[in-house]
Amino acid sequence: MKACSSVVIPPLGKFPLQCVCAAVMASVSEFYAGKCVLITGATGFMGKVLVEKLLRSCPEVKALYLLIRTKQGQSSQQRIHTMLQSKLFDRLREENPDFHKRIIPVSSELTQPGLALSDEDVQTLTQSVHIIFHCAATIRFDEPLKHALQLNVIATQQLLCLAQQMQQLHAFIHISTAYANCNRRHIDEVIYPPPVEPGKLIHSLEWMDDAIVHDLTPRLIGDWPNTYTYTKALAECVVQQESGKLNIGIIRPSIVGASWQEPFPGWIDNFNGPSGVFIAAGKGILRTMRASNDAVADLIPVDVVINLTLAAGWYTAVHRPKSAMVYNCTTGGINPFHWGEIEHHVMLTFKRNPLEQAFRRPNANITSNYLIYQYWILVSHKFPALLYDLFLRLSGQKPQMMRIFNRLHKAIGLLEYFSSQDWEWNSDNMNMLMNQLSTEDRKVFNFDVRQLNWPEYIESYCIGTKKYVLNEDMADIPAARQHLRKLRNIRYTFNTVLLVFIWRVFIARSQMARNIWYFVVSLCFKFLSYFRASSTLTK
Repeated sequence: MKACSSVVIPPLGKFPLQCVCAAVMASVSEFYAGKCVLITGATGFMGKVLVEKLLRSCPEVKALYLLIRTKQGQSSQQRIHTMLQSKLFDRLREENPDFHKRIIPVSSELTQPGLALSDEDVQTLTQSVHIIFHCAATIRFDEPLKHALQLNVIATQQLLCLAQQMQQLHAFIHISTAYANCNRRHIDEVIYPPPVEPGKLIHSLEWMDDAIVHDLTPRLIGDWPNTYTYTKALAECVVQQESGKLNIGIIRPSIVGASWQEPFPGWIDNFNGPSGVFIAAGKGILRTMRASNDAVADLIPVDVVINLTLAAGWYTAVHRPKSAMVYNCTTGGINPFHWGEIEHHVMLTFKRNPLEQAFRRPNANITSNYLIYQYWILVSHKFPALLYDLFLRLSGQKPQMMRIFNRLHKAIGLLEYFSSQDWEWNSDNMNMLMNQLSTEDRKVFNFDVRQLNWPEYIESYCIGTKKYVLNEDMADIPAARQHLRKLRNIRYTFNTVLLVFIWRVFIARSQMARNIWYFVVSLCFKFLSYFRASSTLTK
């Protein structure tokens, strides 16, 4: 790959002074009017929300160039067409049926040299683009280091090289993660020194066999929990190296969840992160999770992140900070909510609005104790899975429940690091940016998480997984409740049979066991009689 330093950099086309003065008075939506925007990762969760919000709240934007790779035989145009059929765009479709005319797909492959762009596309982009939003990344925690490095670091380097050739570029906004520096407990809005110089690591791994890299990965990433956070830290360093040549902003969201307000509450379209955990709990599959009840669950709604991103694009272009501005987009230090509270509200929501064909009644618990966690895994996960798979085998069906539980355990194991401890994030830049916005812009591009009502948000989130991920009809809730009642009756029947079995096999055949049993029953009877007598006296 050609180094950025070897690229001949034409004038960056930054605002002339009179344009800057005029732009300072413009609102965020007015700023984007007439602008051409380049977006990577547009088919991803955050990328889709960014496209929708930009087209809906900035209707005068000139064009959105979306870098899209071919996938599973679908061209970039076909993938965009499929994406635009999503329910996410329903509101935009009603308000502006011709919105798709502003979208221009550009065939690209971020893992290839030169981003696999044609000469014609390079010429178009370098002459037209005003703002870049770099959202593309691999978010898999267990991604092999080489692949994570290619997608999160090398692709960022190549995009920065392309950006330096853009004649009218005003801002380059990079989406990072609040956990890029999770090896620290207090994280300021600064770019920390990287664990290794990115270029040296890239060159070192080029000649290594994948098996050797796999063996070296734990030593290379050190006290980072996974390759995702490690490579995102390296990517920030790469972005900083170009901050003297470009106007750069870095957005660091924490755990990105369903939408809070826009385009409608609770929109979510994937099983990633907490969404899959919520669904598994609602289905009665997940009964336990290792986490700290008192640890802050730093969820951030996706529309909050996108509103901050668009506002940061405006601020970066208009005010042209001397160094890269970093925005910690988190809730923990401003409006904290804890994992124990999330568990409580998730269970309440799914009992009122059950998921269809639940495996068991929703009833999960969180523990930070390893032994207790392993006990619940055995009793509430593995044992029921074995019984259910045995039933499937006997009925001539293919067993699947143990496989599902193994996948679930792997997923929650990857989240354990983030659900068992707290971080402190400084958010001064986020607050500063909010104060820079006009009253109207604060409403249109709201990222004030102090207004977030957590119980309402968690309920919207859970219902969103039901409606938009599982595509379940809310009209079928009565039938789902009836199914839960059947599961409850089955559980009562099973417990009764189990109790009779224990009595017949163990207690009825042993005098000592019978004595213990009678002692426990009499103790319970005396305990209940005491409370009955106490309540009578109080009356």
